[in-house]
Amino acid sequence: MSTEFESLTTEAHRPELAEIDQRSTLDIARAMNAEDAVVPGAVAAQLPRIAAAIDAAAERLARGGRLFYLGAGTAGRLGVLDASECPPTFNTAPEEVIGLIAGGPEAMVSAVEGAEDSRALAAADLDAHGVTPDDVVVGVSASGRTPYAVGAVEHARARGALTIGLSCNAGSPLAAAAEHGIEVVVGPELITGSTRLKAGTAQKLVLNMISTISMIRLGKTYGNLMVDVRASNEKLRARSRRIVRLATGAPDGVIESALTATGGEVKHAILTILGGVDAPTADRLLTESRGHLRAALSAADRG
Repeated sequence: MSTEFESLTTEAHRPELAEIDQRSTLDIARAMNAEDAVVPGAVAAQLPRIAAAIDAAAERLARGGRLFYLGAGTAGRLGVLDASECPPTFNTAPEEVIGLIAGGPEAMVSAVEGAEDSRALAAADLDAHGVTPDDVVVGVSASGRTPYAVGAVEHARARGALTIGLSCNAGSPLAAAAEHGIEVVVGPELITGSTRLKAGTAQKLVLNMISTISMIRLGKTYGNLMVDVRASNEKLRARSRRIVRLATGAPDGVIESALTATGGEVKHAILTILGGVDAPTADRLLTESRGHLRAALSAADRG
């Protein structure tokens, strides 16, 4: 294991930082900030691979497939975080984007010994959800060697699912096991081996892209507006009204009437205003267009 660590960029030691604990707080903050600044460039180098993975993922999701993230430790927590933010942002059902962490929910707040070392555990977690060829499985691991993440990708690929491997080391087993390997090499960490730092930031940026751009491709936005936002509290209800206003330019009274008529559904409300249709027609047009508002508006204009 120690030999493997020596070969991993994410685990490399930085002798020039050996006395960082003796620096001023501002100096340490500047050093961390400079380290973080390299992350966007490392992500940019992988954009063609990221885009190809997203296009393939969106195709599966459009067929009714689900998006799974699997990882251990920080990588697993980032996957769970990204999955948990999809329902309020894009009005997805909880079972559409799923984050699984080695060791289960307990591992979100405390270490579960040995969980990350088990390929079998990853297979069992996926089998519990009945992974299918329509699904997309993203294994996330900074080292690219975590057995749980690698095992998830191997098992999912054997089941015919689309697989993506996201790591922060070149030539990783995870990328090799996946159909789409994404290796964002950010270099050694400020604190040796603390991959919640640059590696974690890089993984978060890529996961943001995977979920957000997939949802854009699925018609979950109208331009850059979150038209599938779920108004589950007053803040989101105010955001819903603002989104309808930005999309339509309609006065407040018209917006309130449209949202009331459509049960608070932003996309439907916009369609009733811009398309000049009633709520039932808006619902039908959006169903026929598989939720794509622009297509529904075109159909309304033709009608």
